[in-house]
Amino acid sequence: MTPLEPHYQYATACYVAFFERLERGTLSDLDRLLAPDVHFKDPFNDVRGRDAVRNIFEHMFDTAEAPRFHVDDWMYRDAAASIRWRFQCEVQNLSIAFAGMSYVRFNERGEVMEHIDYWDPAEGIYEQAPLLGWLMRALRRRFATAKVK
Repeated sequence: MTPLEPHYQYATACYVAFFERLERGTLSDLDRLLAPDVHFKDPFNDVRGRDAVRNIFEHMFDTAEAPRFHVDDWMYRDAAASIRWRFQCEVQNLSIAFAGMSYVRFNERGEVMEHIDYWDPAEGIYEQAPLLGWLMRALRRRFATAKVK
């Protein structure tokens, strides 16, 4: 165990708690959780800096109704953590739900310096849209490995 390991465990737990209670009013907590030059990447965004990350979440609250994260589990090792989560919301009366994983790295102060999200936008969003969903599901069936009989 490194001397900073309990520090990183606490930092991970605080970051997980932030996502589990995320709402527009808690976005100011990003100032204490994120390093000033944090790198955030997901399938739609690749930004640097606290303000840019805050803008992503503000946009989420502007465009989605009742967005929620549920963290299924998390683990950390040294200054890195993996967080497995589920997200759900409604957009224009369409229910959206998908699972994902985040890779998070902390600096020595316990601030998030990198947050990389891994999730499938085809499964998470595109397949749930009425017309595009039909096309995405058809493509998935077309390219899927043949089933063993």
